[in-house]
Amino acid sequence: MIEEREAATPREVCWRGRGVAFAPLDVDDAELIHGWRSDPVAAHEIGMWPRSLSAVRERVERDRDEHDRDDFLVLLPDGTPIGHIALTDQDMVDGTAEIMLVLDPAHRGRGHGTDAVDALVDLAFGELPMHRVQAVTRTTNTGALGVLAGAGFVQEGVRRSACLHRGRRYDVAVLALLREEWQELTRPRSWDVPVTGR
Repeated sequence: MIEEREAATPREVCWRGRGVAFAPLDVDDAELIHGWRSDPVAAHEIGMWPRSLSAVRERVERDRDEHDRDDFLVLLPDGTPIGHIALTDQDMVDGTAEIMLVLDPAHRGRGHGTDAVDALVDLAFGELPMHRVQAVTRTTNTGALGVLAGAGFVQEGVRRSACLHRGRRYDVAVLALLREEWQELTRPRSWDVPVTGR
């Protein structure tokens, strides 16, 4: 059913990266997000609580009305949705925000995460007045740490024993990318990427 809806309804792209594009998140995307969040690897690595589809739908509806966050569906060039990315806790006065990403299990480990993070920080620094974009993940989440490092994020510290998941305590890494560090990156910016993708 999800595949039929995806094929029948092309998404309106609002931002492009090297190998991905962003479309505004819609309430009907709750089913996709529910599936990605329910993946056992994502649940373990990210520490997500299992939620019902109705709870995910309510959360998406509530988040759409928040003025301090922007949520997007991550799309491949052919329009296939492969993840959810968000710029949350936006503080326009201090110029700070936090990034969140979850990818479809079938599309992890292919560079799409780094492409999506690169595109979102280009939006944060190139179109929004952000000075610092932060990411927080468990120190055992090597996939996320690799994606963030590949996008230029620097680990600033560790919050020891800050996360409880399945009866165990985990340390949490705090990483950030500052505007001047983003400006020094030599990769092409999102607006330099041809519309056809890579």
